Amino acid sequence: MTDSTAARHDWASPEFSAHLRKRKRSEFMLKSLGIGAISIAFGALALLIGSLVSTGYPAFTQTHLVVEAEIDRDLMDPENPRDGNFRQLARDIVTNRVVLGADTDNTDRLTDILSNRAQFTLRDMVEANPDLIGETVEVRLPVADNYDQLHKGMLDRDTPEEIRRLSDREIEIFDQLVEGGFVAKPFNWALFANADSRFPEVAGLKGAIIGSAYALLVCFLLSFPVGIGAAIYLEEFAPKNRISDLIEININNLAAVPSVVFGLLGLAVFIGWFGMPRSVPFVGGMTLALMTLPTIIIATRAAIKSVPPSIREAALGVGASKQQVVFGHVLPLAMPGILTGTIIGLAQALGETAPLLLIGMNAFITSAPGTPFDSSTALPTQIFIWADSPERGFVSRTSAAILVLLTFLITMNAIAIFLRQKFQRKW
Repeated sequence: MTDSTAARHDWASPEFSAHLRKRKRSEFMLKSLGIGAISIAFGALALLIGSLVSTGYPAFTQTHLVVEAEIDRDLMDPENPRDGNFRQLARDIVTNRVVLGADTDNTDRLTDILSNRAQFTLRDMVEANPDLIGETVEVRLPVADNYDQLHKGMLDRDTPEEIRRLSDREIEIFDQLVEGGFVAKPFNWALFANADSRFPEVAGLKGAIIGSAYALLVCFLLSFPVGIGAAIYLEEFAPKNRISDLIEININNLAAVPSVVFGLLGLAVFIGWFGMPRSVPFVGGMTLALMTLPTIIIATRAAIKSVPPSIREAALGVGASKQQVVFGHVLPLAMPGILTGTIIGLAQALGETAPLLLIGMNAFITSAPGTPFDSSTALPTQIFIWADSPERGFVSRTSAAILVLLTFLITMNAIAIFLRQKFQRKW
């Protein structure tokens, strides 16, 4: 070994030590940048979730007036309980001197405490049990949004009275009801049991949840078999020529097309050419299926490619036909990856807003759809509607709806991870 070669391999030399320190410094910088990037990402995620939770958690409770009241027989129609004078019954309940502990001069202020939809709460209660007519029962009626925000601490009492939404006397009267034990704040089941409303204190997500479920069902029924069939043909049966290469390139390009383009396509084809109704989950599901198809095709082809060639060769070696190899051996082994890609594609479709806005699924609908052909909203479009509403009560409900949507998305992605971990095979 020459002296120059020995010098180059002298690990104790100053040159080598300096080179080693430089390499370690570069490695440390790279690791630091990676940790920093991950920290920024988790910090942004924590900030987002924290902001949504802090803004949205008040919407998961709702202030109610809880009183013992008589269902006045004179205001009811025993033959048809639905036709009773429930507006007057609600006024009588809230202006009852025994309940109020206040003078009758405050009657006009007191009637504003209840939500405008309180009469329908009474109607539904009596309609469900007509035997309540003439009886004294406990009723729980939602209060108006201003009083709801006051009770939740979202209305600043120190704001000057002339610019505050409630006067000092109205706040004093409500405080009397709170001190008397007539006010409760239970979990807001109406957020999931009610459809949309002009009044934030009774607005709910039932119509949007059912509408999203119908749209996803239609999307799955259309995109799943078509996507799998297209992927099997392209991967296993299609000849490798320019036409198949062109199709493959276009499928990959379609997966990157903005979702609003699919919304325009659905608007032009399904509504413009075929004359289908606007704002129905069936049209929404077909539009989302167009957007989801490329994702499912790409995921299915990747899952089929992951099956080792030895499986195909072994099946062909014992006399199986090409069709028997694909459907009897390759497809079952690729199914975990196919299901994972499908669920991820459906989760993406669940969160899409632009395509549904373009086909009109942002209409004001006050009832949940009974079929996929009834007018409805969806969770993303419902969030869009509430975010654009001027009432302050919809601010917390918008954040709560986002949390509900994120819960569904996280659940769907968790199912995809579970399926991949449980059924995936390592070769």
